[in-house]
Amino acid sequence: MVQRRFRFDEVYTPIHTIHDATLVIDNGRIIDIEEGGPFDVDYRGYLAAPGLIDTHTHGCGGIEVTSMKSISELSNLARCYASFGVTAFLPTTVSAPHEALMRVAGIVRQYVKQGDGTVGNGARVLGLNLEGPYINIRRKGAQNPSAIRPPRIEEFDQYYEESGGLVRVMTIAPEVEGAMSLIKHMSSIGVIPSIGHTDADYGTVMRAIAMGASRATHLFDAMTGIHHRELGAAMALLDSEDVYLELITDLVHLRPETILFTIRQAGLHRVLAVTDSMPAAGLGEGEYELGSLRVIVKNGRATLPDGTLAGSVLTMDNALRNLVKLGLRLSDALRLTSMNPALSIGEHSMGCLKPGCLADFIVIDDKLRLMATYVGGTMVYGK
Repeated sequence: MVQRRFRFDEVYTPIHTIHDATLVIDNGRIIDIEEGGPFDVDYRGYLAAPGLIDTHTHGCGGIEVTSMKSISELSNLARCYASFGVTAFLPTTVSAPHEALMRVAGIVRQYVKQGDGTVGNGARVLGLNLEGPYINIRRKGAQNPSAIRPPRIEEFDQYYEESGGLVRVMTIAPEVEGAMSLIKHMSSIGVIPSIGHTDADYGTVMRAIAMGASRATHLFDAMTGIHHRELGAAMALLDSEDVYLELITDLVHLRPETILFTIRQAGLHRVLAVTDSMPAAGLGEGEYELGSLRVIVKNGRATLPDGTLAGSVLTMDNALRNLVKLGLRLSDALRLTSMNPALSIGEHSMGCLKPGCLADFIVIDDKLRLMATYVGGTMVYGK
């Protein structure tokens, strides 16, 4: 790739802000950030920020991850995310029959292997996130109870092998029989055990964290909460410095005060925004499916017919705007939507704009409206 130079009013690294700056890109990476200087692409009047990263999302633009049948669907999904400023994501399944999860694992492996998960086809596919089926049926939320089952290392290994080693995160309820053994196994091979959909008490979750669990699946939602005498999973996860905390920042799943409390309690370095989006994200109101369950979208809420929240219709650009609306500085909101999601899965060259980082960035105006999305220095979405 020929070296390219992009001029901006401001570049967010995201922690630091450089004014009147030029991003210098070569071979898909940032090699320099100059103050002023010559440029090839003129984005004066706009801001550059690291590409948004969604590590927990079930669908977008009418496509559901668990129901995918082909590589082309995953390709369309990657393009949909790019239109909302996402430069990398983890397609996320819900609890489903074994054959369905094997099919999705194979699609992710094939997609990444043939190179579509890298540059030029939308957002990068970073692997697979399995939300279930090893969860507590009492905290199933919007997951199909018939697909929930006890953890089995042998079954998990089939998903891992079929994905080509691309399972990055798996949600598990630590109190169910066999969970602790699987948590230790996942941790030993580099898969992140994430605590969620759980009825566990404080002590059980703390033991799971000691065994390698290092993530909270949508903190507070579908788990035991905080009580002054009966400490639950949420309290244990908040208490543990080595655990990353997912928050669905759609202002539906959590009150604004809860989001701000979590950031104050855990610190900016441990919190990451996720959408937990379902196929209606980017579309209008209507009826959709999530893991074979009927979902109704109305007034910005996605619910089962009985009113149970069923993921969200949040997009990552709106997640960013919501955080700023709550009073966060833009640099801090970008940490929660770009840098922290990357670090939470061990990706140190994403979610950042500095020499050595991948040239994955977004162009936004002063009202945080998305103008363009670049992956590896190539535009994958633009107005």
